[in-house]
Amino acid sequence: MGDPWVTIIGMADDNATNLPPASRAAIDAAEVIIGGPRHLELVAAGDRGQPWPVPFSVDPVLAARGKRTVVLASGDPFWFGAGGSLAAHLAPGDWTVLPAPSTFSLVAGALGWRMEEITCHGLHAAPFQRLKRVLSPKGRLICLVRDGDAPAALATWLNDQGAGQAHLHVCERMGGPRQRIRTTTAADFNLSDIAAPVAVAIDLPTGIGLPSASGLPDHAFTHDGQITKRPVRALTLSALAPRPGETLWDIGAGSGSISVEWCLAGGRATAFERRADRVANIARNIADFGIDHLMHLVEGAALDTIADQPTPDAVFVGGGGTPALFDRLFDLLPPGTRLVANGVTLETEALLIDLHAKRGGTLLRIELAKAEPLGTMRGWTPARPVVQWSVTL
Repeated sequence: MGDPWVTIIGMADDNATNLPPASRAAIDAAEVIIGGPRHLELVAAGDRGQPWPVPFSVDPVLAARGKRTVVLASGDPFWFGAGGSLAAHLAPGDWTVLPAPSTFSLVAGALGWRMEEITCHGLHAAPFQRLKRVLSPKGRLICLVRDGDAPAALATWLNDQGAGQAHLHVCERMGGPRQRIRTTTAADFNLSDIAAPVAVAIDLPTGIGLPSASGLPDHAFTHDGQITKRPVRALTLSALAPRPGETLWDIGAGSGSISVEWCLAGGRATAFERRADRVANIARNIADFGIDHLMHLVEGAALDTIADQPTPDAVFVGGGGTPALFDRLFDLLPPGTRLVANGVTLETEALLIDLHAKRGGTLLRIELAKAEPLGTMRGWTPARPVVQWSVTL
């Protein structure tokens, strides 16, 4: 593994005397010690100590190359810690890690929760909306939060999501003699004097969360009527076959609903939309669903911008499907890419029928109707038929 010059050490909250011998020896031998002010004080770093810059940057560590360097972090440095950020800039043989129990483990142990039955989240610099896709009836979450004011803000957000009855266990300074856990509900949150570092363990009530099946209700999205309607969206996502970690191009995105549900399934998406008002709607949906780290928005004609984007695993053409666009896609996309296109106009239908004849795949005509009032009775009101072509290149 080479000759590591960086030792990444996990610390508990209380003091440095309980560090294992290997961690203590690395600190004693270090020429440079980098960490938060609290950690530097605990190990008596003195003149060797350098606090992390604000905003956070790994540059001080990289500048210390060639010196015996210690990086101090809380708990497990590779679980929502500095370790992952740092390792991205180092070769595998550059570092060694000496972790301590994570805050997640300390909280779960104190509450008697099984780690395999909870989800863990780092919300130091991320919006609470990131939790939206993991809210579930009777679900359990542990969240690391930024400071002592964050638990109250998190309670407000949960209350707005209909989870006012969620039990919040506010866990302060876990692993040390000043450890404290207090419990309240999101709706009745009134705790004060909350000391960092702090985590919030959430015990969710019933009746909340997004369904896991494709086809969220249309009203879940901000849109101007230009949206792939729920039943067609479910069929479209089924054809696109999202898998965790895969990338989607959503061309003529409208409201971005296809991209949003793709990301909720664990993928990443780039949505292309030329109309500024619809771009604003897509941006709102990205924020509301907390997927800003998964979904990218490109304003403008896809024909002019797709070449600069990461290669996709799947492509959806929901609007703007022209011969020129498909020719461009066929030139750019590698074999194995899944392509799905929907059309409602006669011109687009004719184009998709022609593409199906030339390139194969599956051609599907979707005709739906829903019951609506008809005088004093009810009748079927048909929607415009949708022609869907899907193919693997």
